[in-house]
Amino acid sequence: MKIIISGGGSGGHIFPAVAIANAVKARWSDVEILFVGAEGRMEMEKVPAAGYKIVGLPIAGLQRKLTPANIVKNLQLPFRILKSRQMVKAVIRDFAPDIVVGVGGFASEPTLKAAAAMGYKTLLQEQNSYAGLTNKILARKACKICVAYEGMDRFFPREKIVFTGNPVRADIEQMNVSTAEGREHFGLRPDGRVLLSVGGSLGARSINEMVLNHLHFFRENRIQILWQTGRWMYDEAVAAVERAQASEWVKVHQFISRMDMAYAAADIVVSRAGAIAISELCLVGKPVVLIPSPNVAEDHQTKNALALVDRGAAVMVKDADCNSQGLSTVKELFDSPERRQKMSVAISRMAVRHAADKIVDQIASLVVKPKAASTPKELSDLEKLDLIGKN
Repeated sequence: MKIIISGGGSGGHIFPAVAIANAVKARWSDVEILFVGAEGRMEMEKVPAAGYKIVGLPIAGLQRKLTPANIVKNLQLPFRILKSRQMVKAVIRDFAPDIVVGVGGFASEPTLKAAAAMGYKTLLQEQNSYAGLTNKILARKACKICVAYEGMDRFFPREKIVFTGNPVRADIEQMNVSTAEGREHFGLRPDGRVLLSVGGSLGARSINEMVLNHLHFFRENRIQILWQTGRWMYDEAVAAVERAQASEWVKVHQFISRMDMAYAAADIVVSRAGAIAISELCLVGKPVVLIPSPNVAEDHQTKNALALVDRGAAVMVKDADCNSQGLSTVKELFDSPERRQKMSVAISRMAVRHAADKIVDQIASLVVKPKAASTPKELSDLEKLDLIGKN
């Protein structure tokens, strides 16, 4: 069996893609898997690190902030798209997959569009509660669409939809780390209160600035914070913590690879509202303050967050209010153990386990032919005579 998995751009696309690939390999040991991603994006590093081959396309997204540099990039975009479509057709033709799986991100659009046009079976994995334009278009030719939220027939043909949940990293789904182990791993004191601030694999400027501008808050309220900054603000954050002499309370990390340890260590989590982050938080069952990114298509992170807020499973603070209200909201939760407990119960009820295996079930239903029922062997005349003689 041969499978192409396409997508990427951020951890929110890469981690589920790798989870699906791992589940495929667990099902069929002799499978060949090829990833198709975007040049210069995270997947070109993370996918090989996970043990898989990847081809990079020169695809990019539309730049919404119209700076002079971004205007030039937008003018180059049609040529990048055309070249990517030509390249991916050759990749698909040479690899000859049994199925092509799209997980979202820049590369998934040209890959799945080309695969469908060439007559290959395609499967979509829609992570968000509000489908983007690209997946709505790709859904027309897709065989199956795996979703993580109810009510997705607003966007896709009902007969193609399968509720699977979002695949997450195995160490999160199988999390068996204690709070004490998590805090020891990061050098946090075992007692007291711990906040985890994580703005996604690439960081989040507004969340980082919220922490950066209020380093005194943590000492004054005796709250330890485990702070993932992403690479863009890491050096600035380290320098600021040293100047403020806040290293006792503020632990800065560019990227946290052991998120199971981080989640275990935390009492409360501050996070963006990406689909995969939310799926992990539901499995972890910790109280969470969601700060949706405003820089995403169709404002889908706000819609993801509201799906939890409406069930009492999270608190949402708008990105514009993050600096003024974010940490005061955190303090209110720390001061209300009963509310935190109710939130933990509510968010845990929304957890969906074994999503990657459920997606592989759908892949199998499309590409694995059922074995023909065995039929009784027709005996020859000599065999019939021999059988009569024995009886």
